[in-house]
Amino acid sequence: MLRRHGISDVVLACSYLVETIQALLGDGREAGVRLRYVIETEPLGTAGGVRNAADLTTGRLVVLNGDILTDVDLSEMLKCHEARGARATIYLTPVDNPTAYGLVETDADGRVRRFVEKPTSAQVTASTVNAGIYLLERELLELIPAGRAVSIEREVFPDLVARRIPFFGFVSRAYWLDIGSPEKYRQAQMDLLRGAVDTPIRPPGTKSGDVWMGEAVSIAEDAVVAGPAVLGSGVRLAAKASVGPWSVLGNGVSVGRGGRVEGAVLWDDVSVGEAAVVRDSVVGSRGRIGARARVGPGAVVAENEFVP
Repeated sequence: MLRRHGISDVVLACSYLVETIQALLGDGREAGVRLRYVIETEPLGTAGGVRNAADLTTGRLVVLNGDILTDVDLSEMLKCHEARGARATIYLTPVDNPTAYGLVETDADGRVRRFVEKPTSAQVTASTVNAGIYLLERELLELIPAGRAVSIEREVFPDLVARRIPFFGFVSRAYWLDIGSPEKYRQAQMDLLRGAVDTPIRPPGTKSGDVWMGEAVSIAEDAVVAGPAVLGSGVRLAAKASVGPWSVLGNGVSVGRGGRVEGAVLWDDVSVGEAAVVRDSVVGSRGRIGARARVGPGAVVAENEFVP
């Protein structure tokens, strides 16, 4: 997404499973960006992590939360930032119920007036919430205390408002989803399948109708695949097995005779036993679903776990 909008110098602020992320993403060359990592020995919060990466940055920064899926027009956001002479701009999205998010009030000209983090129903005065993307001029990082956990929502942004620093909201109705729970994670997969978000992310392999299929997939003659669905490389469907609609199967997944997978996300090397059913759930890599088991709706099976 950053590369699509001309941003190619990327720093990841990391604290947990850093080696796994580095092994997956490397130096960013394959994605067409320069990717560097800053590691927090102790979690520093949403602002402290940005401050910790300050030494690698110059000029204007685009700060993004790592757990959102969006196709917001960053180029348009940058244009508005410059046209207003802003020192900080925050991406705002309208939601029906702001109580689970950080509500942001703005004036008629778009200047940020007030933040209410996780408001009660009585505190809801606007529908726009913090969507987790910010444009910050580099000097603002000096206002963030170094060496301790700092919240950008509760400390830094209210401080910018109090100092009357030019701070504006950029309201967009682009696709946006906070993938902060297993339920929302599964929804993101379904939204990607239905093409609800404009992204270069595409399932690997080839597409036939509304089913994407990797290499060396084995499907029994009387097995059924109903799209939209994704079958990774090496997927094996036994006789009378049924997959889809709205299912994503990773590489090496096997579904036994009469097994059914519907509305579910299965990571790599999951096995679904004979006549088992997995519906509207998420199963981690190498999870095993026993014969005739019933999983879901709304279940989460961890990696390497066995459901008898």
